[in-house]
Amino acid sequence: MARHGESEASASGLVGGDTPLTQGGRDEACALGQRLRPLAIDVCVTSTARRARETAAVALAGRDIAMTVDADLGEIQFGSFEGRPLAEYRAWIGTHRPDEAPPNGESRVATLRRFARAFRRLIERRERFVLVVAHGLTVRSLLDPKPMPVVAGTAYGSCVVFAAREFERAVGRLERWCESPRW
Repeated sequence: MARHGESEASASGLVGGDTPLTQGGRDEACALGQRLRPLAIDVCVTSTARRARETAAVALAGRDIAMTVDADLGEIQFGSFEGRPLAEYRAWIGTHRPDEAPPNGESRVATLRRFARAFRRLIERRERFVLVVAHGLTVRSLLDPKPMPVVAGTAYGSCVVFAAREFERAVGRLERWCESPRW
């Protein structure tokens, strides 16, 4: 599981949008590629976001690895916060239940259920080593013992390697939280 490199929107402290990587983001994608080089990746699955697809392309440049897109791995739908400062969304999410959505947006629990569906499809894949390039919340949702009312992901261009059983346990933990979500 890897997070995309820094995008133009994230460099500006804004949420959402489908902006390309910054030069720093391309450098992070190159560094990710160096960390991934020893791994025998069979397939790469990304979100639909340009920054995720661009990160995967840079990181895997020169390697013959099939790439596919899964829309369920996409960024949270920020609704009325789209294009606004991340700090505003963070303040909102911290004062609302996980099943509440901002106007025209997606609740945290809806987002995490969507991720869980995508993760289950990943578990069903036949390839031995699957690389996922998505977003900070996508990665973070598998690392935390339970979701929190913060929008804190992982470092741009970072990656976490999961063994199959470890990944399945993390997905199960996420699904259990989604059955009875609370902060």
